[in-house]
Amino acid sequence: MCEPATTGPRTGSHDLPVSEELAGFISGQWAASPLPGDIRLPVARLTPARRARLSARFPGERLIIPAGELKVRSNDCDHRFRPHSAYAWLTGLTGEEQAGHVLVLEPDGPHRHEAVLYVRPRSSRVGEEFYRDRRYGEFWVGRRPDLAEAERMTGIRCVHLDEYGRLPSGRVASQDSSLATALSELRLVKDSWEVDQLQQAVDHTAAGFEDVVRALPRALAHPRGERWIEGVFGLRARAEGNGTGYETIAASGAHACVLHWIRNDGPLDARDLLLLDAGVETDTLYTADITRTLPLSGRFTSVQRQVYDLVLAAQEAGIAALKPGAAFRDFHQACMRVIAEGLAEWGVLKSAEGDLHRRYTLCSSGHMLGLDVHDCARARAEAYLDGVLEEGQVLTVEPGLYLQPDDETLPPELRGIGVRIEDDLVITADGARLMSGALPRTPDGIEEWMGRLTDG
Repeated sequence: MCEPATTGPRTGSHDLPVSEELAGFISGQWAASPLPGDIRLPVARLTPARRARLSARFPGERLIIPAGELKVRSNDCDHRFRPHSAYAWLTGLTGEEQAGHVLVLEPDGPHRHEAVLYVRPRSSRVGEEFYRDRRYGEFWVGRRPDLAEAERMTGIRCVHLDEYGRLPSGRVASQDSSLATALSELRLVKDSWEVDQLQQAVDHTAAGFEDVVRALPRALAHPRGERWIEGVFGLRARAEGNGTGYETIAASGAHACVLHWIRNDGPLDARDLLLLDAGVETDTLYTADITRTLPLSGRFTSVQRQVYDLVLAAQEAGIAALKPGAAFRDFHQACMRVIAEGLAEWGVLKSAEGDLHRRYTLCSSGHMLGLDVHDCARARAEAYLDGVLEEGQVLTVEPGLYLQPDDETLPPELRGIGVRIEDDLVITADGARLMSGALPRTPDGIEEWMGRLTDG
């Protein structure tokens, strides 16, 4: 038996006793207020085919894809909710009100399923939920669609969430590895609508990077300039989309040598580089993932440019390796050949052979991108990491050099420099299209761009 969702009003520190008189008064004289206009989701025309592809992999089995549950941040306050990516992909529903909802694909004959959405509909004006329940009440967290509205939005039959607890068991995406794997693999190739959503995410992200450059004078003057940078980009992400697709990395100086530096609590020094790794997530939950390494003075020093040029050459080699039919790992290997040869030329390594360059590169040079920043992570190795590229896949190419400040294998002038260059690309019929080309990548281009944005 499936576990029913938690029900009943959730109260907290703001609550006051309610008299019978108040309860009666607050429950009456409310005008009808249906959602206005055409509320059908644009993506609803695509989701039936997605569900059919999943159905074909599991004939005759009940498939359960939960949106996920709210998680407590502290006491009676929850973290902001984002639906599970598989649920969003199959339903088109992406809002915070989806917490606790469940998509069920019910066997309907041996070769097909009927989709049924179990949802918590709009609060009734009878009872306390709409004005007292701080987790689900309309006056606390906003309007939810009623059952008929949810059906019009999605084209899926909708049932009250209370009915979900009466269902027999089935494969649950959050528990069944085969179902989770299938859902990842089905999302590896993006359709044209998804590519458009990702392009929008990239474009908003490029605007956010411009915002950051314009804000550098104020950030440099602040004792926690990295936080200033994070906040500036976050404003763009929330204004244009759902927010950031992952925690922003605003890493200055030696912090750039920490792969996932998200503390962002350091000052900025004009003599240093800033590694900014950030992405806007659209309201449809598709995210960009872009990194630029910028000279905080507006000009690279000769040593900074030396490191940057090597990483850029590695990225160019990786991008050139992208094409349908190429092994997924080919672009990473192309990046690393350039890095290893460069480190050998500098005398940091005795030879470009072997894998000793990994001391300075640490991780792979890219990943799939989509609804998740590290998309389709549950796919089998033979379908992803050890597979081949296909037209319509979207991925990042992001080689980096992380020259730790205490690394005695390096000459002193190189220590404490971290450089990563990351761009988003879609595989095309004959290669790959650079989606993030609006942002400059060459040192000269970056210096000109920064100068233009800060002159005014």
